[in-house]
Amino acid sequence: MLNYQIHKKLTDIKWVNIFSPWDRQRAYFALVVWFGLIYPFCCLCQVAPFVLFFTGQWIILGLYAVWYLYDRESPRRGGYRDNWFRNLSLHKWFAEYFPVKLHKTAELDPNQNYLFGYHPHGILGVGAWSCFGFDACNVKQVFKGIRFNICTLPGNFTAMFRREILLSIGMIESSKESIEHVLNSEEKGRAVVIVVGGAAEALEAHPGKHTLTLANRKGFVREAVKTGAHLVPVYAFGENDIYKQIDNPEGSKLRKIQEWGKKKMGISLPLIYGRGYFQMALGLLPMSRAVNVVVGAPIQVEKELDPSKEVIDEIHGVYMEKLAELFEEHKAKFGVSKDTRLVFQ
Repeated sequence: MLNYQIHKKLTDIKWVNIFSPWDRQRAYFALVVWFGLIYPFCCLCQVAPFVLFFTGQWIILGLYAVWYLYDRESPRRGGYRDNWFRNLSLHKWFAEYFPVKLHKTAELDPNQNYLFGYHPHGILGVGAWSCFGFDACNVKQVFKGIRFNICTLPGNFTAMFRREILLSIGMIESSKESIEHVLNSEEKGRAVVIVVGGAAEALEAHPGKHTLTLANRKGFVREAVKTGAHLVPVYAFGENDIYKQIDNPEGSKLRKIQEWGKKKMGISLPLIYGRGYFQMALGLLPMSRAVNVVVGAPIQVEKELDPSKEVIDEIHGVYMEKLAELFEEHKAKFGVSKDTRLVFQ
């Protein structure tokens, strides 16, 4: 009887199908490479200097120190122009796993600069990475003449080797100096992408939930006005569905611990689970859920070097209104109930 129960539990588990079509196999391969090699490597890069120091690798440390001093301004100066890493086929396969798809609702003028607001943050922001970080969704063909840079925390550029990987994707610091350097450049057709909700919004990333940390996030609007960059609202349907998160309602003990960690370290620590490497039941890999990234029409912004609070508030209100309209217009198409509303907090 016991053997039968064990056998039944094992047969109930949905295992990885090794005989699946080639396109699914390569997508899974890309997922495993990212979460088994590249992502852990980027995390371990934080301790790389200590490992090299205590193992006596002085030459490597010295050479990297010289390079870092030479290149230290790149995260604030638009990243690297030759984004070789973002064009690898591996990233297209990665996007195929979910799949991530990019949808355009309006043309963008390559003689104008733009500031994209990406929502929601989700756990990893795979839609932002795939569409605007990697060229996994043919963004160069969809928006011809536009060059994208995604913003990330300045602290992500402090780890050796990891900073070069991020810069090779075209990532830049999320500082006002960095954003203004790109959007005030003589080159037109530049677009800076900001995942506005940040770490706070990651704690709201539950499947089927559409809550954005946006009501009091106005810094990105100020940067758009100061540079004259048109604002573009972006909503990624399915971004919150690729992981399940342990319930953490406002006021709960878990939420208080997570918010304390965010305040102290600048990052949130959502307790998540998805699928495993060899089975679909439980693990740390993201689940295969469609992520549809819908890019709205640009909101025209007039340049003011020192915008007033009233101007910022007015444009911020228009931005939230247009984002809500974008959500309402497309939600049914991507499986969201007609009764569901976008929540701003």
